[in-house]
Amino acid sequence: MTATTFRVLRPEIPAGPTPEGRASANGPKGWHSPLTATVPKELVHRAAVAEVMLTDWERQDDTRFRVAAQWPRCHSFFRPIGGEHHDPLMVAETIRQVGSLLGHAEFGVPFGHHFLLWDLNLTVHPEHLDLRQTPASLDIEVTCTEVRRRGGKLAGLSYETAVHRDGQLAATGRISYSCTSPAVYRRMRPERVFDTGHRPLPLTAPAAPQSVGRTSPADVVLSPIGEYHRWQLRVDTRHPVLFDHPVDHVPGMVLLEAARQSAAAVLERPSFLPLSITGEFKRYAELDAPCFVEAHRLREGVPDGQVAVRVTGRQGGELVFTSTVRAAAHTD
Repeated sequence: MTATTFRVLRPEIPAGPTPEGRASANGPKGWHSPLTATVPKELVHRAAVAEVMLTDWERQDDTRFRVAAQWPRCHSFFRPIGGEHHDPLMVAETIRQVGSLLGHAEFGVPFGHHFLLWDLNLTVHPEHLDLRQTPASLDIEVTCTEVRRRGGKLAGLSYETAVHRDGQLAATGRISYSCTSPAVYRRMRPERVFDTGHRPLPLTAPAAPQSVGRTSPADVVLSPIGEYHRWQLRVDTRHPVLFDHPVDHVPGMVLLEAARQSAAAVLERPSFLPLSITGEFKRYAELDAPCFVEAHRLREGVPDGQVAVRVTGRQGGELVFTSTVRAAAHTD
């Protein structure tokens, strides 16, 4: 569908060669990814500039955009997988940031409004996620497949992304979210979350890092509860990446990380590289109540050469999220 867009005015950056000496692989002739600065951190809902993956964007028409991004060779949380590949969850965070950027900069969502993530689907091509001698420079094609408006304002957006690196397709993704004003958001949420005394649950002990595909206990989001392939979600609101800024609920990226870690545990892979991950978010995961994550290996409907794990999260008996994580089958 077509939709009138709103642009954030910003200084023009002269076009020039990127550090890899190339122009955008599939973009308009002469469009370059300058990689001289990130986009404003407020546009992608990050407090730390170091967590901003996007560097520029350009409107093609009312529903198509091009976005430039850069991944560092090493990240404090999205660590290289096996020392060889960029983390697919960093790809997920990159395409999530695209939605916030476009919502504010192109569709006029005011700062202070809330974005509610409903689903995220990601597929990666590991051969193009390999670590190299320079940071990864990316060209992202974005197509808005559904633009929902209410009263002339953006109410929700669904978009698809194709992430290119040196002209090769490195990943594809799809996201849907809705937008609400602060007043509507307050009516949606339990009154207790706005109390000054509202506190998250005490931090629980982490699972063994290698058992869930991590190297540091601080990055583990699952706590053992003595049940087979079932954990309590470990919520560390002091984590500098997963909780980059104060929130009143568990972010969707934390739930995706829980899905990835539980899949690594089920498949018994200390170095775990997902090929795809999906997430459907049914309701908010609250900070002050335990959320239990359960995972099991799928035996049917899995492509040849792959394995898959189905993950669910429940809180107070209610389904919070579901996820399916796929990986290559072991060949040894």
